[in-house]
Amino acid sequence: MDERINPCFPFPWGTRTFIMGILNVTPDSFSGDGLLNQDGVVEAAVQQAARFLDEGADLIDIGGESTRPGAESVSAEEEIARVVPVIEGIKGAFPGVCLSIDTYKASVATAALDAGAQWVNDVWGLKADPKMASLVATTGVPIILMHNRSKPGSAALEARLGGRYVGIAYENLIEDIRRELMESVSIALENSIRPSQIILDPGIGFGKTVDQNFEVIDRLDAIKSLGYPILVGPSRKSFLGYTLDLPPSERVEGTAAAVALSIARGADIVRVHDVGVMARVVRIADAIVRRESDA
Repeated sequence: MDERINPCFPFPWGTRTFIMGILNVTPDSFSGDGLLNQDGVVEAAVQQAARFLDEGADLIDIGGESTRPGAESVSAEEEIARVVPVIEGIKGAFPGVCLSIDTYKASVATAALDAGAQWVNDVWGLKADPKMASLVATTGVPIILMHNRSKPGSAALEARLGGRYVGIAYENLIEDIRRELMESVSIALENSIRPSQIILDPGIGFGKTVDQNFEVIDRLDAIKSLGYPILVGPSRKSFLGYTLDLPPSERVEGTAAAVALSIARGADIVRVHDVGVMARVVRIADAIVRRESDA
């Protein structure tokens, strides 16, 4: 799939903020919205996709393995069995929909792209599976490269508020993130992925303490200065919950604040659960940040 004939890429960066809706085909999502918890998974996914599109989503990100702290890993075969029927179902109902596959496994990405997905969202930034970079180069699809320092045993788990990372050491938080993201970019470029295919994600919630997540959002402009479009995913995450002392279902306002400030600092895409509410937040933030000068 060449980006020149991919109707879902490239987006007109800088004209507005784009919205990625989260569709979890898992039983153990931290946000409580995993579709494997209910019967009729494909039908439920199609209904959720319909709602997201109606509410203003530009892109839907489909994942078959939870990345929450403490989550159990899933085999590639199980992940494929979860996501491919959902992708096929959504594409059958909405042929023009833009779909992303949230995986770090090349075999899963291959199956998802064959089923109709057009983006790859790799939470390990091409560092987990050496075959992923060549797949992205060959297919020409956009790749989201996320920063990730998650480590087993580095997360503190609290039943009501979820997992949060503690004791993650950085010499210089923002400079370390910049350097490690550029390591992922180097892997991409060395494997003939074009710069125009690359989107960066600073990895809110992945191997960062509550305060470090806030610093990343506040200094997102330093990540933006690397020269690539930026995706930010603060939706319902535990850094909001620990600050507000609220469970995932009650973090909409916290998410809204994080989304608005991320846009002010340079985000091009926001990845969210509550598409309808966040679409309104995005619209107002864009009206402030992207307004044309009268001068």
